[in-house]
Amino acid sequence: MIRLTVLGSGTNVHPTRAAAGYLLQTDQTFLLDFGPRTLSNLIKSGVDRHSITHILFSHFHADHFADFIPFFFDAVIFCKYQGGTRPPLTLIGPHGTATLMRSMMTTFPSFDRPPFRVTIREVADRSIRIGETRITPATVTHAPKLHCVGYRVEYQGHAVAYSGDSQYCESLVRLCHEADFAVLDCSFPENRPGAGHLHAGLCGRVAQEAGVNQLVLSHFYPIAEQYDVRAQAKHYFPGRVRIARDLLKLRS
Repeated sequence: MIRLTVLGSGTNVHPTRAAAGYLLQTDQTFLLDFGPRTLSNLIKSGVDRHSITHILFSHFHADHFADFIPFFFDAVIFCKYQGGTRPPLTLIGPHGTATLMRSMMTTFPSFDRPPFRVTIREVADRSIRIGETRITPATVTHAPKLHCVGYRVEYQGHAVAYSGDSQYCESLVRLCHEADFAVLDCSFPENRPGAGHLHAGLCGRVAQEAGVNQLVLSHFYPIAEQYDVRAQAKHYFPGRVRIARDLLKLRS
């Protein structure tokens, strides 16, 4: 079984939703992205934030990683001055992850020499294993000159796919193939599309072509709230379509 908690289903500019972030629990406890305001929702979820061992970033636009900064600072303070301990932390992401993270570690106050081991790992289109969990990153199309990946997580015969930010592309369809559920970037309604992102109709198209069991629409810009994006997606995908909300819990 894979348990997924939506920590953030919106964007930087959304007035009521946190930005992108998802808590996944298999035999491991880890995060997919860590956007603004998702740290507060992680605390609300009841999961011990100091038990997080891996954080997987889809890309480094601020709405997908900014809450890593207070999270890491809190972890350092917790271990250095509050008598706490935590397991090693592994940071995983696309090309550019090492440069960005090492720059932060050497320039942000209190980030250098953390009292726990930190590993930085860059991934391309090749599966990795974390314990008994298989994670497959796949390059997706989002922004020029920025390596962006989606992720497929497999555990005990179940699969969850996450698009990160993506336009329609064949690699995303392959990533979602027969997943129990696919959490897709539904930034815009079909009738008001925006650059660099899926809209509701394309989310439905990806889900239909991939043969997923459930489609979960997420990463809403405010404009998406003004239209029935669920109905727009269902025009292409007749299966179950869910609208993500912060702290929604899903199980596969």
